[in-house]
Amino acid sequence: MSRTGSSQFPQPSLRAKIVWSSFLASMTLMAGLLALGDQRARSGFPATHTGLIGDSPARDPIFRIDAPLDRSRWKGIIIHHSGEPAGDAESMRRLFLAYGFQGMGYHFLIGNGNGMGDGVIHVGERWVKQLQGAHARGAQAQYHNEHSIGLCLIGNGNRRPLTDRQMTQLISLVRRLQRELNIPASAVRLHRDVAPGSTDSPGEFFPAAQLEQQLLNPLR
Repeated sequence: MSRTGSSQFPQPSLRAKIVWSSFLASMTLMAGLLALGDQRARSGFPATHTGLIGDSPARDPIFRIDAPLDRSRWKGIIIHHSGEPAGDAESMRRLFLAYGFQGMGYHFLIGNGNGMGDGVIHVGERWVKQLQGAHARGAQAQYHNEHSIGLCLIGNGNRRPLTDRQMTQLISLVRRLQRELNIPASAVRLHRDVAPGSTDSPGEFFPAAQLEQQLLNPLR
């Protein structure tokens, strides 16, 4: 018979307490990771990648998408900068949500090492689901959002040049999209070119001549 007020069960040893604490901590961490993964899946954020872009959809991460490639929709490509020195897919998503859009308006992001790895390409939800963008301004914004692929480089091209790695990846991505979708060089434009007076994106330091020299004309 135990004393009044004392426990009828033996107290766990210190070792048992440590084991159970470790177990509970592991389970909590696992639950958190699963919740994060589920949240990202619902948000439509596929994994970012830095791998080489191949020469066929089967080998390209950018063409491993949920919806069939809508070849009849995509007529051009528009290049933007984010206007901020740092950022990633989640910060861009929050920015667009604050402006009343349903998710990030660009189809692709290219990181600069601040928030995303330098040259890392993020494949956005709108591309994965083959949805029109929400990235263009100007008189023909509706047409360009519906038929142009929006590429955004993290950074502010009015303050400093983009990184060499960003430009290498941008040119590689643009050329791959050109080849696959038969997009001529004349349909690859900077945002300021389709929205004069509304924006100067991707900034005065953007090397437009370098891009133009690298573009393809699939119709040749």
